[in-house]
Amino acid sequence: MQKFDNFLNCFQVLKNSNRQMAMTDEIYRTGVIGQFCLTFEQMWKTLQEVMRAHAINEAENGSPREILKAGYKFSFLDNEEVWLQMLKDRNSAMHIYDEEAFVGVLNRVYDSYIDTFDRFAVKIRVKIQEIESEST
Repeated sequence: MQKFDNFLNCFQVLKNSNRQMAMTDEIYRTGVIGQFCLTFEQMWKTLQEVMRAHAINEAENGSPREILKAGYKFSFLDNEEVWLQMLKDRNSAMHIYDEEAFVGVLNRVYDSYIDTFDRFAVKIRVKIQEIESEST
């Protein structure tokens, strides 16, 4: 599934980023935040496509927020609060000019979001395998 592959590629770059460099180098930090935004974008599009393949009507249309809520409702996602905070951070990250707020997003990326993306990858891989096994 191409969208999932795109997510995995973006996520791998984020996962390989260096927290210490992000905290000390402004350009590097901006790149990490940008990569987080790309990874999030690929994640929700992957989620939408996989839920559509599972015939979940709520996934047919909708904003990222609606797709996240449907993903949680149908057990494709865990910890709805973290996902909604991630959406909020994605929406505001490129417009943060306050150093403290910027560091807050970075800390959440490294303390929570990377692990959350990891769990998503495992869960979605299973959901894709379910689709593939049904079609054989």
